Amino acid sequence: MEAAAMKVVALAVSLVLILTYAHADTGTATFYTPPYVPSACFGFEEQGTLIAAASEGIYNNGAACGRMYRVTCTGPTNLGVPQPCTGNTVTVKVVDLCPSPGCQATIDLSHEAFSTIANPDAGKINIEFTEV
Repeated sequence: MEAAAMKVVALAVSLVLILTYAHADTGTATFYTPPYVPSACFGFEEQGTLIAAASEGIYNNGAACGRMYRVTCTGPTNLGVPQPCTGNTVTVKVVDLCPSPGCQATIDLSHEAFSTIANPDAGKINIEFTEV
């Protein structure tokens, strides 16, 4: 019986560790359309289309440039599209700043990235994101 109890304790500890590392931040996402250059991080150097502009809190005076984030749609922010999420996840590279007061989201995704995780007709969605 002791061996079974030890297995249960080991499993419980493993689950706690997994949940601790799997924590995602929450926020909102909008999107922007091409051209994607110049960008605050890379100037006129193309970085592909799975990219994002970070709000000032994430951007941190440029420290976020080049960081990769896994982003998942968790639901709508308005009544326009009641179920905007596609069920997909996208990984994006931070290439730009989404400055306030114009920035309306935590992360401003490229149109291609937004379309991967949600219906663009939604305009703005709730998200979970994790640095990868």
